[in-house]
Amino acid sequence: MSDWNTNVIEEFRTNGGTVGGPFDGDTLLLLHHRGAKSGTERITPLLYRREADRIFIFASKGGDPRHPAWYHNIVANPEVTVEVGTETMSATAVEITGPERDEIYGRQAAEQPSRFGVYQENTERTIPVIELVPA
Repeated sequence: MSDWNTNVIEEFRTNGGTVGGPFDGDTLLLLHHRGAKSGTERITPLLYRREADRIFIFASKGGDPRHPAWYHNIVANPEVTVEVGTETMSATAVEITGPERDEIYGRQAAEQPSRFGVYQENTERTIPVIELVPA
């Protein structure tokens, strides 16, 4: 795990899910997932979107042409653990596709155009939207 992620995770846990710096005011969660090949547990801090009782994450990788490693991991191993604030829950990662994906991503991009709007503009791939369904 990178020093960057290690520091973000430490700050997240120390402050009950709140992180400053470039994430100040953002909703951040910690996604625990298993390596697709290694089976090793990994933890990735991610921005998320909550709509009613649903939680969504976005495999944006900042608009990179490739999906992030965590996306490949959850496709192979969809059973995950999620830390949101001070709560931890088990969940299943389910990819949302089609018009529902477009609507959810559109709302996220409209709320954070300098991130999610730009990310989609910077890549030709469709950025996956993943729902974290509580187990």
